[in-house]
Amino acid sequence: MPIGVFALRSGLTSSALRFYADSGLLPPAEVDQASGYRYYSAEQVATAAVLRQLREIAMPLRAVEEVLAAGSEEASRLVDEYVAGVVAHAADAQRRAAVIKASLGGEPSSPVVGVVGLKGPVLADAVEQVLTATAHEPGMPVLGGVLIETGPDAVTLTATNRYRLATRTLVPTEPPAITWSAAIDGDDLRSATVELRRSAVVTIDSTPHGMWLRPAGGDDRHCRQLAERFPDHRRMLAALPAVSTRVVVALRPLLRALEEHPGERIALHVSGGDASVRPTGGGAEIPLPATTTGDDLEIWFDLTTLYPAVSTAVGPDVLLDLRGPERPVTIRSADRGDLTTLAMPTRPGHCT
Repeated sequence: MPIGVFALRSGLTSSALRFYADSGLLPPAEVDQASGYRYYSAEQVATAAVLRQLREIAMPLRAVEEVLAAGSEEASRLVDEYVAGVVAHAADAQRRAAVIKASLGGEPSSPVVGVVGLKGPVLADAVEQVLTATAHEPGMPVLGGVLIETGPDAVTLTATNRYRLATRTLVPTEPPAITWSAAIDGDDLRSATVELRRSAVVTIDSTPHGMWLRPAGGDDRHCRQLAERFPDHRRMLAALPAVSTRVVVALRPLLRALEEHPGERIALHVSGGDASVRPTGGGAEIPLPATTTGDDLEIWFDLTTLYPAVSTAVGPDVLLDLRGPERPVTIRSADRGDLTTLAMPTRPGHCT
């Protein structure tokens, strides 16, 4: 069956299926060599459903792979072992929180062009994620905005500051009335996120000069539309060269490695199937729990470019598509919404 049909039957989005195929977890049964279309078999539906359920409890890709490859008794043991670790971590967090609280001394109106409904907390997360790729530059106010597009079955938010590009796809609670797109002021969106999180559902009423965010039971917020045309990011994406190196890495260890080396630049080193990071100046190299395929590569980033791109990822793992030491890297994570970020590398001793 084609990927769209398989997505409906498995409960996974098409982007998530591509993510799991590229990471080697759920490859399609067949790929049309001429068109590149992916096809899945009926026998894979059950596996995909288990995969989705495991990812819903935030199990890392490596652990999911072990569960899927194990027999029923061993798989159950692995799931119990993972959940026990999560519970222990939560209990430790509760104890630490109690100590912290004790130390604090207390216990704690325009014509409508189109309408679409979204879950408020999900929309708030998406806004905050893509806003990390905005910038306030004199003469280019559109770089401080977010392109919002509604299609037949999705709402997409995109932002870019020329060094990073972030795009997040959301599934509406009901199909949009019409297709619509506009570059919306990022500061207006940022100020609305607190209200969005308090509402289960938010209705977007788009107008000729902006849009209204209407939280259920909350105060309506108007966000202005920017007059400038948003950069043609699709043309840039289409011109990207082929991926030469692919890295699937656990998110928390990668963030920890970036945080422990506060230098201005940091390198991602891929060699012999292993991955590590190291800062400029000859600091200690930190190995990463990662799976790699493709060419060996060393690629450098400004920390201010890479860290925001990685820290906004959703799910326990990220997939890095590398195209060489001077080409944009694509950072993908598909759980709980489809989030893709592009980050520009730099050279050692140079700014981006």
